[in-house]
Amino acid sequence: MDADELDEEAFFRAIDESGVRALLIGRRALIVLGAPVLTSDYDLWIHVDDIAKLNDALAALDLRPNHTPDDARARGRYVLEGPERVDVLVARSCSTKDGATRLAFDDAWARRQRIPYGADVSLTLPSIDDLIVTKRWSMRERDMPDIQFLTALRDAKGSS
Repeated sequence: MDADELDEEAFFRAIDESGVRALLIGRRALIVLGAPVLTSDYDLWIHVDDIAKLNDALAALDLRPNHTPDDARARGRYVLEGPERVDVLVARSCSTKDGATRLAFDDAWARRQRIPYGADVSLTLPSIDDLIVTKRWSMRERDMPDIQFLTALRDAKGSS
């Protein structure tokens, strides 16, 4: 591993052990669920009160915030920059692009799923139904196959 590459297991361990209420969203979440997709960054949705805690937990991995916690709260998002880019959403809730569905962080957190990653680390993802909603926030062209994958996965499991 190059010195400027992120140690993914250390990244997820730091989040897991920090107590930060963080949901892995975006294509990294789909990869965890088995989707054959690629991505070059990480996307997290965290509780608005956990910004400083996340920043502290990831500082040892040379990930630095591009905004203060107060600025991030006002903007609803910020980026951790370093060996990888981590987009961090801190909104209390978001609506789909068409405005038809609103998802609150606290509701998504209550329905979260834990996925083992390595021997002693777990990842926290939204439920499949909530992950589908997060993909509908932007409704980019590449989101459509992701939604189809998640829908098929949900239907195959017979539950949300």
